[in-house]
Amino acid sequence: MTTPVLFLMGPTASGKTAMACTLAKRFPVEIISVDAAQVYRGLDIGTAKASRAEREACRHHLIDIKYPDDTYSAAQFRGDALALIEEVRTRGHLPVLVGGTMFYFHVLLYGLPRLPPSDPYFRADIETRARREGWPMLHHELAEVDPRRAEEISPNDGQRIQRALEINTLTGKNVRRRSAVRGGTPWPLMRLALVPAIREHLHRRIEARFRRMLELGFVSEVAQLLEAYPGPSELPWLKMVGYRQVAGYLNREVGYNRMMEASIAATRRLAKRQLTWLRNQSAVTWIDSDHPGAAHGVCLYLESHPFMAELLGSKGA
Repeated sequence: MTTPVLFLMGPTASGKTAMACTLAKRFPVEIISVDAAQVYRGLDIGTAKASRAEREACRHHLIDIKYPDDTYSAAQFRGDALALIEEVRTRGHLPVLVGGTMFYFHVLLYGLPRLPPSDPYFRADIETRARREGWPMLHHELAEVDPRRAEEISPNDGQRIQRALEINTLTGKNVRRRSAVRGGTPWPLMRLALVPAIREHLHRRIEARFRRMLELGFVSEVAQLLEAYPGPSELPWLKMVGYRQVAGYLNREVGYNRMMEASIAATRRLAKRQLTWLRNQSAVTWIDSDHPGAAHGVCLYLESHPFMAELLGSKGA
C-alpha cells in the first residue's frame, strides 16, 4: 500500500492538536508529535499536550519519552520519526506529524546538515562575549550572517546561537547551505499549514491560551519541576518559552504581571519565527484555522488526494 504522510504544521496556538484529533475521528490516523518540548514528561500544561482522553481516542507518539533532565536532539528525532512513520504505514494507518518545531520538520525533509565538530576555543570565546554583551547581541550578529537561521532561534537561546555562529565562522557557510541532500521523503507527502488568516487573531489566541495555562496550574507545574530537577539552568526545559519566564518569577527575578507579559511576548516571537519558516517552504497548502469550515476543508483535501484512495478504501472510511 502506498500510504501517504501528512505534515500538519503551524504556529503555536493555531489549533493543530485539535485539528489532528478531529481528523482521527474521520480517518485511520496515528499522530506523531513534532514538538521538542512535548517529548518531556511532566511538561504538560505549558506545552499544551493532548489530553489523556485525546491520547486514548487516537494513538500518539513521541510524547513523554524523556525525563526533563535528559536531552533530545534533532538527530534522535529524525531517527525516531522515520522509524515510526514506517511502522504506522505498515499498519495501514495515516501518519500525521503534528507540531511547531520547524527544525524537526526541516531535518525530516532535507536531512541532517554535515556540520563540523565543535571548537572548544571558539566556544569559550563566545561564552565570554555572551557574559559581557548578552546573547541578544550575539543573536543580532547571527542575523547579519545567517538571517534565516536567526529567525528560527530565540534571542536568548545561547546554545543554538553559539552553534550557528560556530558553523558560520568555521565553514564560511550557514546551516541551510550545509544541509546535505541526505533527506528527501520516500513516501507521498501532504503538507498543510494551519494558520489564522488575521495575525491579530493569532496574537489573541496566544494570550488567551497562556492565561488559560495559568488557570490550569502552570506555575505549580514549573515549581514541581524545579523541585524535582534542581539541576543547572542549562537544562533544555528551562530554556523553553513560558517555562523560562515562569521559572524567573518563581526565582523572584520578576513579578507575576511581568512574567505574564514576557511569556506572551516570547510566544508571539516564537510564532513569528515559525511563520517565517513556513513561508519559505514550497508545496504547502495553507488553511485558515479561524474559518468555521476549516476541519471540513481539510477532510475534503485528504479525501481528494490521489494517494489516499487506497487507504480509505481499505479502511472503509
